[in-house]
Amino acid sequence: MPPIDQITAFTSDHPVGTAIICVVALVLLGLAYLALRAVYRAGNRFFHRFVAPRPAEDILTIVAASIATGVSAQGMWRFSGDVLGFDGPLRLLLFAFIEVAVITSAVRARRNMRENYSAGIDGIAVWTLTGLSAVLSSMDARSLAEAVFRLAAPLVAAWLWERGMAIERHRITGRARINWRITPERMLVRVGLAEASDRTASEVDAHRRLTRVALAAKRARALREAGASDRRMRAALTKLDRAMDQAVEHTGLAVDASRQEALLSQIGALYNTSALIDLSPPVPWAPEPEGPRVSPALPAAGSYDEDEDEEAEVVETALPVVDTAQRAALMRAAREYWDKQIERKFVPRASDIAHETGITLATAREYRALWKLEPRAHALIEAAYNEHGIVDTGTFPAIETPERVLTVNGSSPAP
Repeated sequence: MPPIDQITAFTSDHPVGTAIICVVALVLLGLAYLALRAVYRAGNRFFHRFVAPRPAEDILTIVAASIATGVSAQGMWRFSGDVLGFDGPLRLLLFAFIEVAVITSAVRARRNMRENYSAGIDGIAVWTLTGLSAVLSSMDARSLAEAVFRLAAPLVAAWLWERGMAIERHRITGRARINWRITPERMLVRVGLAEASDRTASEVDAHRRLTRVALAAKRARALREAGASDRRMRAALTKLDRAMDQAVEHTGLAVDASRQEALLSQIGALYNTSALIDLSPPVPWAPEPEGPRVSPALPAAGSYDEDEDEEAEVVETALPVVDTAQRAALMRAAREYWDKQIERKFVPRASDIAHETGITLATAREYRALWKLEPRAHALIEAAYNEHGIVDTGTFPAIETPERVLTVNGSSPAP
């Protein structure tokens, strides 16, 4: 008899039983619907509360660590039955006590990290208990491959937990836990096989060739000042000429203004090395001096102190002591005024700087003594003195020339 006929016959023979079965079925369906809806709502709340705010790597870390912990728990299940002889409910209750301890220690370590920015003793406990679980699981392995697998699974879970902790620590504190002094990048930079900055190969090569020109020029000048023999001077000048030829050929020195300025900066720094020991740079955080004082800074070669008669006309008034922020603001204003005047090809006097920016005359003298050693200002001073005999008083404009002036400390080209 077909099933539909059997159901029809049963309904005809037992109408009351059929009604009861239908009512019970409807009740079970209603309960199943309510249970499924409750599970869906709970899962939806759990997803939006714990899963959605987390990045994808955290979710994958939790999933992978859960799988590895399950593998470790399966190994402890076999160990508790085969080695310890647990069976039945006792085995079910006691087999995963180490995994539960690992999870508890991991939760405590995360809480310590959020409160104290360190996992503390609970972080050490996670690795210790994980190693213990790995060793115990591998002791009941049937082959070497299984033993290695049992050892690896808990360690993978611990490593994923550690990396998740490190990412969260960096997110909370904004800094990494440690900076290694010995890394592959540092070793390659140390032996000269890698570049520490983001310069390209052409920029590194151009800088190296310009440095060779500057060093060769310094060598030739030192030999000339020391009264070296003609043979040594010819060798030094030949080396300088060769380095200059290569720089012009490979770096575009003849047409690139930035490379020319870079070369002047290097030559200016090398020629004035001895002036560093006599400089007295201002201290940014020191208060303003109550009275005027003269800076013992050494002026650049070929330049003179400012005209005493012109400086005597300026009456300096002692300014009140200012704090660090005000002093830094005054220093920035003086620097901006200096750069603006240099762009106009003027070298301002200390009195001009003090008058325009409001700093004391003594401080303006210190700043000017330092700034006039820079390549651009020094080239203006040297060009005017060597070509027209104008002494540095800070009041003259730079003389316009048809070609770019490449002179530093009196090393102007022969006419």
